[in-house]
Amino acid sequence: MTRTGAGLFARETTPVGTWLKIASGEPVEIMAYAGFDFVVVDLEHAPLDLETAYRLVNSAAALGVVPLVRVPDKTPSTIQKILDAGATGILVPHVDTVEQAAAVGQACRFPPHGVRGAGGTSRAGEWGLRPNAEYLATGNDDVLCIPQLESVEAIKAAPEMLALDSIDAVFVGAADLSLSMGTTPASPEVGELIGSVVEAAHAAGKRCGLAFGGVPDQAARAVRDGCDFVLLSNDTTMLAQAARGLVTAFREATSGRED
Repeated sequence: MTRTGAGLFARETTPVGTWLKIASGEPVEIMAYAGFDFVVVDLEHAPLDLETAYRLVNSAAALGVVPLVRVPDKTPSTIQKILDAGATGILVPHVDTVEQAAAVGQACRFPPHGVRGAGGTSRAGEWGLRPNAEYLATGNDDVLCIPQLESVEAIKAAPEMLALDSIDAVFVGAADLSLSMGTTPASPEVGELIGSVVEAAHAAGKRCGLAFGGVPDQAARAVRDGCDFVLLSNDTTMLAQAARGLVTAFREATSGRED
């Protein structure tokens, strides 16, 4: 089965997204106006709670941006709450084995395909106004489950993970992968492993994504090499870089001119 995630993977251009780490709705609006295709609310590396994620998911969807959430753990209860909140899909950190991938995939699907509990009175079910059959079908057919591969063990297991019908794509966390190898994301060894995952994803008819910080040229090069979706920077770093750049430019422009 090929799931598009509210059309995210049915676009003619490569989907580009960014991470959300600020507990406010304004960054979601800014990313929408900037032209991002999707956002990922980051519950792993930001001090955001479920209620905040719930608000950000709603804001993104209302603005026509596909809302994904990086969950903080693999527990079915967390995944269910995020999907009930209306997220189009999840990224799951540190999925290292086929068994772990199968478990998170099942947590995203209703029986008989998984173990997700029915919550038709949630936002995902339009507060009980959505026909139950439609709510269940959408939950099984359109929600994206994307494991993050962040170890050599995970890379080796990628072909088997991608063979699971419940898994729609994989995301390679190059930073943590390189840390686990004692090297850097730019090392040839890491590049080779990423290339092997891209090949495995395409062989399975699925997709592989990567994150690139604030270096769009590298992201474009990866897309030419087969990467299917990318994440660029995040709301906090964009703000920090713009702020530092502004102050630095001012200091340089006034250097030697201030009394």
